[in-house]
Amino acid sequence: MARKKRGNPVHGWVVLDKPPGMTSTSAVGAIKRLYNAQKAGHAGTLDPLATGILPIALGEATKTVPYIVDGAKSYCFTVRWGIETDTDDGEGQATSSGGRIPSPEEIAEVLPRFTGEIMQTPPRYSAIKIDGERAYDLAREGVEVELEARPVIIDRLEIAATRGEETQLEADCGKGTYVRSLARDIGRLLGTWGHVTQLRRIRVGPFAEENSVTLEEIAAAAEAPDRDSLLTELLAPIESALTDMLGLPVSRDDAMRLRRGNSVLLRGRDAPIFEGLAFVTCMGDPVALVSAEQGQLVPKRVFMLG
Repeated sequence: MARKKRGNPVHGWVVLDKPPGMTSTSAVGAIKRLYNAQKAGHAGTLDPLATGILPIALGEATKTVPYIVDGAKSYCFTVRWGIETDTDDGEGQATSSGGRIPSPEEIAEVLPRFTGEIMQTPPRYSAIKIDGERAYDLAREGVEVELEARPVIIDRLEIAATRGEETQLEADCGKGTYVRSLARDIGRLLGTWGHVTQLRRIRVGPFAEENSVTLEEIAAAAEAPDRDSLLTELLAPIESALTDMLGLPVSRDDAMRLRRGNSVLLRGRDAPIFEGLAFVTCMGDPVALVSAEQGQLVPKRVFMLG
């Protein structure tokens, strides 16, 4: 006899505006408790120092997490010049100080060197695994870690404001980019030092600040007499993670076949031709992610709501 899952079958996305000082794992745990959800996970770690968009998937939405993790992200961050830290942010210990403060013109001149596809070495204190262990755990134990540079894509990097020893920058970038590494590397190229003092993520894939909710708003909804309806209103639907994917409606019979793991025929002259994956729905409800193979829709990930 199968064990009964603990919690409620809640499905959708919470676009959380994460407060400072909270880890991504703690944020997921808090949302899972407030919704009493059976399953939860986040799409892209956000440093404890950072604030902003942390998409948290509940229930069957967890099956769409990879499509958010791989999406573009936007950040607004502040760099303090003249000091470098072991964590590349304000929470670490200073390793180099006394560097000069570059002018806005000097900073603007080197920013194009950090756009497009570049090679970037992640911070020592990062979630990257080395021989099965997180780099930040090894760093805290005093182990010298050698992280290899890897390619990342930065589509936009611009100065937003300048205040004395600090510069506020904005960046649009792809998967795996570390803003802390940007601050460190820009400083070094300018012949000085730099570290991040403030970091806010303002977009992850299709999720932006205007879609977000705070932990306080969710907690208040969870305490209200009509908690279920209020919490549901704060959820984004599963398909909100799949805005770049072709959507295909199917009949109830075909939906049942797909949910059982069976393929269905592509019928008629107007049958869609596509590459990659498509998102199948039935009467507005998510059914499956499918591929087109030999004239059939083949289920790759099936959504079981209930």
